Amino acid sequence: MEIEETVDARLHRIDEERAWEMLKTANQVSIAKGKKFEIFTPETDGRETIMAKAMGPSGNLRAPTLKIGEDYVIGFNADLYQQKF
Repeated sequence: MEIEETVDARLHRIDEERAWEMLKTANQVSIAKGKKFEIFTPETDGRETIMAKAMGPSGNLRAPTLKIGEDYVIGFNADLYQQKF
């Protein structure tokens, strides 16, 4: 796998509007929080459901966020990463 772009989340904040612009075109959005993860489809799950899980308490997109093909992976979970990679 080749990394095309790396963005430092501390320097480049992504607010909810910008985050939704990125995520709404994804095939799948996998969101990890702690030992759990959920997989969403923007077409069927909708903005409110996905953004409630994807945004951090500061109002910015949670990190790390990875774009893999047409999918996004948000947050860290070892089992999810093993499944995706």
